[in-house]
Amino acid sequence: MLAQTAAMWKLDQRVSVSGGEVATGVFGQGPPVVLVHGTPASSYLWRGVVPLLAREHTVHVWDLLGFGGSRTAPDATPSIARQARTLAELTEHWGLPEPALVGHDIGGGIVARAHLVERVPVRRLVLLNAALLGPWNTPFTEHQQRHSDVYRTMPADIFGDLIAARFRTATHHPMAQETADGYLAPWAGRDGQQRWLDQVTAVSHEDTREAVARLGEITVPTLVLWGEQDEWLDPATSDRIAAAIPGAVQETLPGAGHFAPEDDPRGTAKALLRFFA
Repeated sequence: MLAQTAAMWKLDQRVSVSGGEVATGVFGQGPPVVLVHGTPASSYLWRGVVPLLAREHTVHVWDLLGFGGSRTAPDATPSIARQARTLAELTEHWGLPEPALVGHDIGGGIVARAHLVERVPVRRLVLLNAALLGPWNTPFTEHQQRHSDVYRTMPADIFGDLIAARFRTATHHPMAQETADGYLAPWAGRDGQQRWLDQVTAVSHEDTREAVARLGEITVPTLVLWGEQDEWLDPATSDRIAAAIPGAVQETLPGAGHFAPEDDPRGTAKALLRFFA
């Protein structure tokens, strides 16, 4: 089993891409699966899911540009379009001809765009609490985008308290402090604060518009998986996404919030394994 604590969850590989440098990790053996987290998480979100999937699959995880251990190049922005291009570059780097792609939150928009716009061939597609059908920004994100100068100049400790409170709404079950610390660590201090605002201001549903227009073109088996207690994205969105994709199947995770892999890693992994089988 892989370590479950923030201190021990490390991605030990680095891959240079057109938009910067990406922290990656590869676990297990079998048909390839790529897990794509959303905002404001990192690959840490998948730490409880990876050991279960890795029993039957080769599991590839990475931190989005500007998130976790990855860094964005000075001339690049961590937009959804850039992340989708990065995913295309990574699948080529890993030599994956037809992986299964799993995208959570904006990761859902990223995997959809990677497949439909960047033309990454996939075996199966999973959209998990996916930020895909716009507009999907939360009121907090919209407020940060409108007043990013205020948030950038806010004292770092006050900003840290603010986002800590935000993370507490990501799950249905209360987060242990050690768990919350793992999510907060990449955003600590003045540098982390600026990186947070960089990704907030770069994210727009405009980057998913082209993929949404092509959802009807998806021909691979697709699962729309949702935490039933999601307070960030209305669970009814799952119905709209599934209706737009031919043959898509739906499943809900009872008792799970927006960070479903955190609330219920075992249930998330089981749903993925059933679908991949």
